[in-house]
Amino acid sequence: MKKTKVVCIGEALIDRIRNKSNKGFTNFLGGAPANVACALRKLKIDSVFIGRLGNDDFGKKFLAQFNKLGVNFDFLQLDNESSTRVVNVDRDQFGDRFFSGFESSSYSYYADEALSKKLIENEISKLESLFLETKYLVLGTISLSTPISAETIFFLLEQARKFQVKVIIDLNWREVFWNNASFSAAVSKPARVKLIKNFLNHAHILKLAKEEAILFFEQENPFLISQQMLKKPDVIITDGKNPVSWYCNGFQGKTGIPDSQKKIIDTTGAGDAFLAGLISKFISSGYPSDEFQIEDCIKFAIVCGLLTCLGEGAIEQQPNYEKVNKFLGSFIV
Repeated sequence: MKKTKVVCIGEALIDRIRNKSNKGFTNFLGGAPANVACALRKLKIDSVFIGRLGNDDFGKKFLAQFNKLGVNFDFLQLDNESSTRVVNVDRDQFGDRFFSGFESSSYSYYADEALSKKLIENEISKLESLFLETKYLVLGTISLSTPISAETIFFLLEQARKFQVKVIIDLNWREVFWNNASFSAAVSKPARVKLIKNFLNHAHILKLAKEEAILFFEQENPFLISQQMLKKPDVIITDGKNPVSWYCNGFQGKTGIPDSQKKIIDTTGAGDAFLAGLISKFISSGYPSDEFQIEDCIKFAIVCGLLTCLGEGAIEQQPNYEKVNKFLGSFIV
């Protein structure tokens, strides 16, 4: 059986992004794993989202979005005792975003902190059938900040191992989540870094930003980072508008695209669109076996990220294949 599905696990939340007028906020559906699942569908890749939302208006908006795009959410959990998390996102003058905290909730926890292992175990045969068709499992590290979700993540990793599913980890370091989780608030930053570094040993492919590479590995050389890890994974390092550094299938290099004259509006979700673009090429074209193929995949992914920055919100701006290829065709790469 050919494996073509991608399972994305973790948080779906609301990005409450400050308006350009600085007089208010606009709500957008977000959360890295949910963003990747949606971006993959726009690129014609079968995606599955596993996560937990509040049984509230925001949760219902996610259900509608997943339905619209065709994202499989058979394992989505709805929580009556918590709310969908709302993240306050501010932007600087260049469109780069930063998280300024969370909207307060009347509940004691957010839904994404309580992804239930038991509910998934109750449908284990369905999960096993899914993993038979799954090529990649996509994870971040935010779910490690709470014990209930962390337990579920490790359970799913073990199931993936049984079915030879490749694990892709986007490091996605977001300290604000750890600072505001009752379990992890008292955990020191060095301890958090150590916990996450151990988790990264599950990766077959690791995607991280340059600043994350420096924080967690004290360097930005993707080959040397790979050598520090158990599975010696392929490593992709992004650096904003600068070229992407990569170590892939035994090759190492840097890849960028010519400077675009497009005006950056909002960088929220750009890295998630980049990752989805990369995965889509790995599935549609096969895993790259030489430097030319690797560069082709990286360029496609870069454009996916760039086009997502040309408007507000992560999911709304994600491109389809036609838009990406039209952009790539507008200059010689």
